[in-house]
Amino acid sequence: MKLAEGIRRHGFRTWYERELLQSHAHLALSFLCLIGIFAAVEAAMRFRGWADQLFDIFATLLLVATGLWALRRYLHLLHHAELAAHQAECPQCKAYGRLQLLQADDSGEYVQVVCRACQHVWLIDNR
Repeated sequence: MKLAEGIRRHGFRTWYERELLQSHAHLALSFLCLIGIFAAVEAAMRFRGWADQLFDIFATLLLVATGLWALRRYLHLLHHAELAAHQAECPQCKAYGRLQLLQADDSGEYVQVVCRACQHVWLIDNR
């Protein structure tokens, strides 16, 4: 979910929590794929027939691709959430995460927010 849409719908803290939960779910998926890779490689070591051997190789390749995708997605979501979190502290009163969305550009890279405590306005760069 984009930062502007997440702040508008749920608030910054809930958006941040959801981004972290989603990223860690991808980490868990990559861990499960790693376990599946070990099982598929072990099964491929036992020769039972060409059809079973091809299935084990296909399963291994599919698990490797899924695991790499999940790991890449985990790192992307974590980086995205942490980048916004480092800018969520009000420069004036130092209140963390107490912000409200004012406006966002079309690409969603720049989000203008206002502090709920002191009404200070600043820009969050989400590139």
